[in-house]
Order: sequence, then C-alpha cells, then structure tokens
Amino acid sequence: MPKATTTRRLLGLAAAILLAICGRAEAATTTQAGTLADGAAWLIEVPDGWNGTLLLYSHGYTSPGSSNPARDVGDPLTRAALLAQGFALAGSSYATTGWAIHEALPDQVAVLDLFEGLFGKPARTIAWGHSLGGIITAGLIQRYPHRFDAALPMCGVLAGGVGTWNQALDAAFAFATLAAPGSGLDLVHIANPGANLALAQGALAAAQATAQGRARLALAAALADTPGWFDPTSPEPAANDLVAREANQFLWMKFVTFPFIFALRAELEFRAGGNPSWNTGVDYRRQLHRSANREQVAAAYQDAGLDLEADLEALEHAPRIAADPAAVSYLASNIVFDGRIRIPVLTLHTDGDGLVNVQQESAYRRTVDEAGREELLRQVYVHRAGHCTFTPAETVAALGTLLDRLDSGEWHGLRAADLNARAAALGPGMNLITSGSTVVPTPPAYVPYHPAPFLRPSDAVRERRGGRGCGREEARN
Repeated sequence: MPKATTTRRLLGLAAAILLAICGRAEAATTTQAGTLADGAAWLIEVPDGWNGTLLLYSHGYTSPGSSNPARDVGDPLTRAALLAQGFALAGSSYATTGWAIHEALPDQVAVLDLFEGLFGKPARTIAWGHSLGGIITAGLIQRYPHRFDAALPMCGVLAGGVGTWNQALDAAFAFATLAAPGSGLDLVHIANPGANLALAQGALAAAQATAQGRARLALAAALADTPGWFDPTSPEPAANDLVAREANQFLWMKFVTFPFIFALRAELEFRAGGNPSWNTGVDYRRQLHRSANREQVAAAYQDAGLDLEADLEALEHAPRIAADPAAVSYLASNIVFDGRIRIPVLTLHTDGDGLVNVQQESAYRRTVDEAGREELLRQVYVHRAGHCTFTPAETVAALGTLLDRLDSGEWHGLRAADLNARAAALGPGMNLITSGSTVVPTPPAYVPYHPAPFLRPSDAVRERRGGRGCGREEARN
C-alpha cells in the first residue's frame, strides 16, 4: 500500500540522520529516468564507483487510480545504504496498475535492456521486490532465467496467482454463507466494487458485534490462515487469547483483505475476462483441519455456544462457484510457478502477515523441492505483524547474505542469530519501522520458523492438471 507523504519525509529525515551518524555524504549518483514504449516510467540510479552489481526492484500492488511512479527500491534508508555501498538500482512503474504482472514482466526486462545500453552489462543482476513485486521477482527468474544471478522475493505472493485468489475466495465464501446470508454480496463477477465492499463492511461490523458472529469471522479467517496479530509495534497475543486474536483478524479483514476480495477482485476479473477462481470440490472440514488457526476456531465456537459442525455442514451444501476456464488460463500465465529455479533464491517474510500469509512460503518451497532444486532456495523469517514490515537493516542483512552465497557458492549465515547480528551491526538508524506517521526503533527479529502448509494447490503442475473448477482438488496438495 502507498506510504503517506509524512512517512516518506520522516524516512528521508532518518536517512539523512543515518548518513550524518556514519560521517559520510550520500554517494554521488547518476540518475536516469524516462518512459517505456508502453507508457511505464523507469528509473535508474548508478553511484560513482559502481561495484558492478545491479539490483532490479519490483514494487508492490498499486491500486487502480493511484499514482504510479517508477520505483527502484522499497524505502529511502535502504536506498541510501545500498548506493553508499556501490550498488546500482533500477525499476519501473509497470504500464498499468492493479494485478499488473502481464505488463510488469516485460517492462522490468526492458529496464534491464536500457541499463545495459546506458551503463554496460552488469557483472551481476539481482531481482528483488516486495509483495506483488515478490511474485514478479519470482516470475522474472522463471521466465527470463538467464538475465539474473540471484533473487530476493520479500513478502511475496509465492503461492502464485491462482492459488492465492482461490484461497481468498474460500474466506469470502465462508463469510458470505455464514455471516452475511441473503445479503446479495458478490463473491465473483463483481458488478459494483465500491457498493460491494460497503455491503461487506456492513456485514463485517454486524458480525463483530456478537459472539456468534465473531466465531464465524474466526472460521473465515482460518480458511485464509489470517494471523491473530495486526500491529507490528505490539507483542503477538498469546495463542489462548481468543478475544485479542479475533479482534486482530477483524482488523485485517476491515482494513486490508476485504478491499481486495470484495472490490479489487473486479480489476483482476476485468483483466482475465472472467472469474479465475473456484471452490467446487473443496472440503472445508479438511481445510479447517489443516489451518494454522483450527484450535482458535474450535475454542471460539465453544465459547459462543455455536455448533461448528453445523456451520461446516452449511458450507458443504452451499452452492459452489466454478471458474471461467479462459480466466484461469490468464491467471496461471500471470503467474504460477514450476519450481525449476536456476539461480540462488532467498525469500523473506514476516510470520504475522495477514495480506500475503506466511504459508505462501510453504507453497513455493514445495514446488521447488518437487522440481529437485531445493539446494538453490533458502527462506528466512522475521517475527513481526504486518505486511512487508521489515526494517531496512533486516532487508540489507538478507541481501548481504544472498550476496555471500553468490561470492562463496555456498549458503551460510542463515541462522536467525547470524542475521540479527548482521542487522544490528548496521546501527539504530537502520533498525526502525514506520507505524502510521511514526518512526519506531525496532530491534532485528529474525527467528527460526517453519510455516504450516498453504491450504490451496499452487504450482503450475497441479493447477493445470485439475484446476478448472471441478474435482476434489484440495486432496492433491
């Protein structure tokens, strides 16, 4: 989501403070910018004394109607640190907003071509990016493998487009069936996104006002593995603190996920020429049993005096939704993964991400493992709520570890303690996050972590083998 102007100014101030503390001015930089043939803006920054490595940055989702500038890095502090270390930075805006993977992949490669024409071929090119930029990063190295030497997808949509939107449909289906029956809420083929979101938000508020409604919201959240932790500046609620965890899931729904599943889905459907998601054949009892939140749901239903089995039976018999095959093909092309990575890939995720859940990492890991490329992939985790809420120090530490893998040919320094030490050594000016318009000092929080399985099939083989809206597809995952 776009940062507020106040936050950008504060981060810029923090970057200036950091450079003053370190006793150096920002590296002298040559900046080139322009527009691609399809209208995408591009930006390239090359410091004096360039070290030969180019970092191609893919930015996250930009809501339709929002400003869409070219971006070559995630935040000003990271930019200043990387330019000072001699890295060149590049990136584009993509020609369109929304689920712009179709445009982003060729646009980013066009920026590589421009860079080589202006500054020569880099010794090494690393793809990296946040959120939708994470799936674009993974898509770039799958579609253009010979253009890159390594990749760092961060908080990425690594379950691929089809699995991600299918799981979103599961949560929407449970919510509409159990918490908003007869409301007329559109789950797919959304005709009026603004009105549909307002209808969903009204039903959400009504459900949150009763114990029975809150239990049903917890069930819907469990089918998307939404965490019970929302504020990155607060400690994670205890596993048995049902009130706090459900309240945080409500916040994720209200402010983050509902806009995507009840409004922004319409932008995707317009692109795809129809509905690319289905829940025909899905066994929601099994999905709940596999969810990381299943114990919370059982306890919430018991406390509310509500029959969980009856609600699962209602989901079993509710009319299901079939996908439009051509739309599935579009989304599979934009994009799902085959796991056949050819270069070192390090992924980074917070374990309290309610927009792109951390279980997406399990989906990518399984796909890579089944392709026999597991030695090229490593995954690291930060214990914090929020989507892409890494400190600049945590980001630079991960990038440094990936560079070490390129230099040495072996993975090392991946223990949480090693990464935390590396991030801490960057100093207080890099160990902070923003919360609203406030800059919050934040110590490094890498942890050993193994996410639960992603609840929907996600890789190219599974989606194309059985994913046309028929069959008991969850049994294959």
